[in-house]
Amino acid sequence: MVLKGSPELTEEIADELFDAGCDDGTPGTCNGVFSIDFSREAGSLEAASNSAITNVTAAGYQVEHVHIEAEAIPQRA
Repeated sequence: MVLKGSPELTEEIADELFDAGCDDGTPGTCNGVFSIDFSREAGSLEAASNSAITNVTAAGYQVEHVHIEAEAIPQRA
């Protein structure tokens, strides 16, 4: 998930995200882009994305967009 704004990642921000339920995510910044890589299990991709967005919002941040890597999606035979 790419978050709006480009804050410097501090321990305080990481703690806020963790406390809001993003304990299965790894926050980071690269070239001014603030993002969180999630490894979340849920009944569907939509449910996982929605719950992660809810947690990020609860921490006081806004999601700019969600990027899903193809290898993260289970392939059907």
